[in-house]
Order: sequence, then structure tokens, then C-alpha cells
Amino acid sequence: MISGEHFAAVVIGSGFGGSVMAYRLADAGLKVCVLERGKPYPPGSFARTPADMSTNFWNPSEGGQGLFSVWSFPGIESVVSAGLGGGSLIYANVLIRKDEKWFVKEDPAAGGFEYWPVTRQDLDPHYDRVEAKLLPQTYPVNQSPYDSTPKTIAFRAAAAKAGLQWFLPNLAVTFANPGRPAVPGEPIVDGNGRPLANLHGRTRYTCRLVGECDVGCNYGSKNSLDYNYLTDAKNQGAEIRTRSEVRSFAPKDGGGYWVRYVEHHPENENVKTETSTLPEVELTTDRLIVSAGVFGSTFLLLKNRGSFPHLSPTLGTHFSGNGDLLGFAHRSRGDRNLDPMQGPVITSTVRVPDELDGGVGRGFYVQEGGFPQFVGWMLEAANTPHQFLRVAQFLVNQAEAAIEDSPQSVLNGELEALLKAPDSARVMLMLGMGRDVPNGIMSLRDRWLQLDWTLTASRTYYDRVQATMAAIAAELGADFTINPLWYLRKVITVHGLGGCPMGRDENEGVVDSNGAVFNYPGLYVADGSVMPGPVGPNPSLTIAALADRFADGIVDSAAQISRP
Repeated sequence: MISGEHFAAVVIGSGFGGSVMAYRLADAGLKVCVLERGKPYPPGSFARTPADMSTNFWNPSEGGQGLFSVWSFPGIESVVSAGLGGGSLIYANVLIRKDEKWFVKEDPAAGGFEYWPVTRQDLDPHYDRVEAKLLPQTYPVNQSPYDSTPKTIAFRAAAAKAGLQWFLPNLAVTFANPGRPAVPGEPIVDGNGRPLANLHGRTRYTCRLVGECDVGCNYGSKNSLDYNYLTDAKNQGAEIRTRSEVRSFAPKDGGGYWVRYVEHHPENENVKTETSTLPEVELTTDRLIVSAGVFGSTFLLLKNRGSFPHLSPTLGTHFSGNGDLLGFAHRSRGDRNLDPMQGPVITSTVRVPDELDGGVGRGFYVQEGGFPQFVGWMLEAANTPHQFLRVAQFLVNQAEAAIEDSPQSVLNGELEALLKAPDSARVMLMLGMGRDVPNGIMSLRDRWLQLDWTLTASRTYYDRVQATMAAIAAELGADFTINPLWYLRKVITVHGLGGCPMGRDENEGVVDSNGAVFNYPGLYVADGSVMPGPVGPNPSLTIAALADRFADGIVDSAAQISRP
């Protein structure tokens, strides 16, 4: 055991909860340490080659210290991130506030599933504060060259024909420098024309429209948390320790907590390692903020529950996939080019209202999605028979020309026909999310996290999302296909929520409306796990706003303690 130092606050994780907490507490003058299991990702460091992608997963025992971590359960698959900046490194940048009337207050005794102890009015000042830090911009669709983004234009037209409400959401992406028109690929600067400083010490560039948001932006165009909250936290004195994976924590005699973690060294990347024998480092702290993500935070609390006998019985409950559903419009008719490889991953969205605000059933959003160019080449390669027929026709034409002794020497037309309307250009991803039923339960079995969740309770909701996607595909003149896992009664989520839900008391939640764990002063949870139900739209902004609210409470209490 390696004994470390004492901090006023230790934050486990650096995602939308942890990074906000780290900055706010450091800015208030508290001595803060951030423990992040993953490594930093400066511009240019995200994997792109097949070889690099093959080792880009988090599995330190097998030498994997990569970006992606996949959780697999019987009813759902979930993709999360391991890296400095957490989920902001791989999310699609969308920042939408939770709808005012979707802060539901259902009575559990009457058969309801969620009760939000905060309101939209409570969070609006914190939404404002987070947006001021993340500096979102909307996609400049009315300006050249952005006005020719095929997927955005097509999605807008299809939504209008289907009678759906379309709009451009805020995106945490820099398209334009202050006071200047949007230009792809120019250095990002502040209002005085100076490069924006960041903890990586690297130059960032405005969005180059290459659709790589979800695999890490190598140009620094995303306003991910390492470029704002974490940079500012470090500048305010916070100590950020990467490759530091927390194993255990417990209350300390006399107050506060001890935290133990192991270090994953760079020399162990791609090398099998007996991680159970790694030496542990111990820190002590007055305040412990658990921000390891929905699965990480819930797992850590379940794993260490023996040290916290008075934790709420609701630990592990209220899991929701935020209604995530993946669909595809494909084989658009004729030569229509949807070009999902141009632009950021998501540029626009449609909103389908809830019965609480004039709709029918549970409300949801559908967003058009894109993917990187290398995925397009993979799709073309996967459709080998179709491509073979094109090549065969090209060769037949050339053989006929040779037999007929044709004088034609320019093959532009024939080559154009060979490459015309590639299948990868006739695809549109559609991403649905909304108010599913948060009835999943997480637990431990043989030290492995388990999730009891099925489609059944939310089936009506998912059917409505599918029908809306199918209507959009029809207006695009395309076929519609749902994620194939659907037929195995399984979905994929990138927006898992719940596990340590907020509540009015310990019988209703693990934490209160300020993120404080019931019965354990100084222990907090600040991430998506505190949601008592789905956010509806992309939850990142709401997670950050709640963390900002939680930080207010900690800062206020610390100020009271320090007063003479």
C-alpha cells in the first residue's frame, strides 16, 4: 500500500459530472484531485487505423488501455468511454435541455416509476452556466459550404413532409471563431485572435466536417471537457491523475473517506498484466465525489457496499437506456446522395411531443446520424457482390469496345458509372431517444455487474419511435431497417441512466436533490446514475447542469465551515 496525501475533495471520473465538479470546487479554492482511469487524448491521438482500432478498448488485464468500453447485458448493450474527458470524447456533441414538462413526479405507490425532485426552473441557471463554458454553436446550414450538407438537407425535407418538428440543436463544436464566419479547418482562437490554451498544449481547428465525432476528434473541433472544464480545473490548482483506476473507498475514522486506486502504466499497454497484483495508492479526503458513470458508479458502490451499510435500498434501481434506438434509412431511390460522411455526426433533430405537452404517449427525439469516411469504405467492401456486378459490367463494356475496335480513348463516363451512387452514400443513420420506462435493476453476481432490463415495459414507446423513423425513411425514398439486435429483443444505448437515483428520502433514492448520499455526509454522486428516469433528449447537458447544482451545495457548505 502506498500512502498518499489528503485532499479537500477527490473526484472519481472526468465526464460530464466529474469535470464540472472538479472545476467548480477548485475554483472555490478547495484542494481537488481527479482520478481518471483512462489516458489523455490530445488532438491527433485518436485511433484510425485497423491495427490501432483493434487495441482501442478498455481491458487492462489484456493490455487494453483504449478509449471504448462495452457493457453487455441480456437486454441491452452499452458503449462508454475511458479517457480524460469521459463521455465527451465520444458523444455526438448535442446539448438540449430536458423538456420542462418531462420532469415528471409519478408516485411510486401508485405504480409510477420516477419522481424528479428538481424542476426545469431549478436547473435553468445551471444550464446557462454550463452552456457558457461549453460554448455551443448550431450547425451553420444556411452558409456555404455547410448549406450543401446532404444528410441535413434531406432530413429537414423528410421531416417537413412527415409533419414533424425539425430544428438545429446546440452542438458543442466550434464551427466559427468569434466574430468570423464559419470556415472548416482554421485554428481556433479567442476574441483577441490568440489560440485558446488547453491542458494538452495543442492547436485546435474548426470542424472539418469529417463525421469522426464518435470515435474522437483528431482536430480538437469538439468542445470536449478536456478543453474547458478540465483545463480550467487544472489552472485553478486541481491535480489530475490519469490511468488511475479506483478499486475501493470507505468512511474514515474521525470523518471523511479513504480512496484506493491502481495505476495503469503506459509500458503495460498491449501487454497482459495481472492487474489484481498492482500496488494500490491510498488518498484521504474530506469529500468524495463518485462520477464514474452509470455503470462505473453503481458498480463501485455495490462492490463497496459492505463499508456503507446504511446506503439506500434503491441502489441499482431506476436504470433507463434513455429510450435509445438505432435505425437505418438505406438504398435511397435513384442516385440520391445522402452522404452521411459529410458534417459532424449529428446536425439536426426532430422532436415528437409527449402526452404531457400535447402529444400521444411518451415523447422522443429522432436525430440524423453520420459516420467517418473509413466506415464508408468498409460498407462498400462489405457489399462485395453489388460492387462485383458493377466491375463486371465495366469489363464487359471494355471487352466489347476492344472487339469493335472503338476509337474512344477517354473513359471518364465509364469510370463514373463504375463509382456512381455507392451504397455508403445512400444511407442515413437515425438515432432515437426519449422517455422509456426506467425499471431496470443493477446488481452484483460473482463480482460482475448484472442488469435486469427488458424491452417489455417500454415496447409501446419503441414501436412509436420505429414508426416515426420508418415514416422519415419513406419520405427519403429509402428502405427502413432497425438495429438487427432488436430481433433478439435487445437494444444499444449510449445514454444509460440511473442506478444511484435522486429521491426525496433514502427510501426513494440514493442521493438527494443536491447529489449528497443519504446517511453519509461528504459522499456525493454526480453523473448520469443520479437520474430517476430518462432525460428524453441527449442527457449530457442535464448531467452537467445537475453537477453544477450539486457543486453549489458543496461550495456553500465549505464556505460555512471556513467562516470564523
